[in-house]
Amino acid sequence: MMLSATQSVFDCAEHVTGGPEDVGACDNDHLARLMKSRQVVGWIAAGMTLALLSAVVAGYVLARPYQVGVGPLPADLAGRKIEVPVAEGATLRGWFVPSDAHRGTILLMHGVRSNRLQMLDRAQFLHRAGYSVLLFDSRAHGESGGNAITFGYLESRDAQAAVELIREMAPGQPIGVIGASLGGAATVLAKPRLEVDALVLESVYPTINQAISDRLKLRFGPPAAWLTPVLTFMFRPRLGFSADELRPIEAVRNLTTPKMFIFGSRDRHTTAEESRDLFERASEPKELWEIDGAAHVDLYAYAGQNYEKRVLRFLDANLHSRRTAADAAR
Repeated sequence: MMLSATQSVFDCAEHVTGGPEDVGACDNDHLARLMKSRQVVGWIAAGMTLALLSAVVAGYVLARPYQVGVGPLPADLAGRKIEVPVAEGATLRGWFVPSDAHRGTILLMHGVRSNRLQMLDRAQFLHRAGYSVLLFDSRAHGESGGNAITFGYLESRDAQAAVELIREMAPGQPIGVIGASLGGAATVLAKPRLEVDALVLESVYPTINQAISDRLKLRFGPPAAWLTPVLTFMFRPRLGFSADELRPIEAVRNLTTPKMFIFGSRDRHTTAEESRDLFERASEPKELWEIDGAAHVDLYAYAGQNYEKRVLRFLDANLHSRRTAADAAR
């Protein structure tokens, strides 16, 4: 732009036919254009710098803890508090609610910037169906410790610790997991894989890059997606790992645990297309349930009894087969 304006000054001088006044007028006009061009370039540079600084700040804000009080366990669930020491010196806090039916235990893992209360309704219907349940606040959420949200990286280790706790409290029983969004990503990313019998995965992002891009576009419009690399670049200095390590779409390839993928057809945070792609990449056994009209919301609250019916059918089938095999081995 600046080169073009400068060239036009010389072009004007070459073609002027009047006296000195005309030459001066021409020079002044094109010098003004040159100065305006420099101003535009300066504003663009300032805007880009501001955008980059905003992205850096946003990277820190995204990982900021979301810790709040949760309150007591509801009276209709006879359980107890649990505390689990985990990586990075954090302590997970939650509830374990046993069942005399001994049908198995379901681990419930909530989404980002939420807490175990998001999974409370699920805990109640599962307990009524005869399952024990363990629900806890993810690290840096609710009443659990932790200095940062890590979008599934350290949360996957927390899932391992929770499964180990279930084995101590309900030895020999089959185990299922229901993970919503962040909770589902943590479930899939666990290394080594979780030794459980069934996984219900709700609205799980395919890669953290895509998750961030979707949210930037949703909040600021499509052009904002170009800031994604800036945000993910901050992962290593801020969180100690690369965004390339948060790719559930790769992890599901070798995950042979029975899986049920659930998502909403109108989800714009993790789109229906992304969820279908995640399902297609996953190894068998697997099944898919697309909930018509649902966005990135609490899918149990949206689908109600239909959710109970379909999720219980999936869990019963897979956990019952585990109980039958265990009984036969005795």
